[in-house]
Amino acid sequence: MSQVKASTMDGDLQTVFGSPVPEPYETAVGHDASPALARALELRSFLALTEEQVARVRDRVHADMDPDRDIAELSADKLRFDALWLEAALDARDGYRAALGELLRTMPPPDQRVRPVRTAQLRVTATLPPSAAPAPQRAGATRARRT
Repeated sequence: MSQVKASTMDGDLQTVFGSPVPEPYETAVGHDASPALARALELRSFLALTEEQVARVRDRVHADMDPDRDIAELSADKLRFDALWLEAALDARDGYRAALGELLRTMPPPDQRVRPVRTAQLRVTATLPPSAAPAPQRAGATRARRT
């Protein structure tokens, strides 16, 4: 998971967990880590990576459009490809932001321990009608001797 790269939702994560982003990563390594924490950090890592992709495409387009650059080097095909790439990266970013935001809104507070849920074991009993039950064999019945 990407702990080093920043994401635009790091402030939200810090608000929810009450600590800088690297600390929840340390917590997530332990056996007591909640599934919600692991999912939140996984989404955050995906978001950070996607935002890095958005920045790379943006920077590439800016470099291609630099006023000091030779206009003969400008390629409409390359710019169209970068526009498609940027659109895909922005869609992914928006999806990760929405998923992480929803998870942070619905997850239990970090200080609440996950407790196993106890459920009552229900037993189903049914009796078969006498005609459907197999005929019991008689215990101790003797066989007829053959002569």
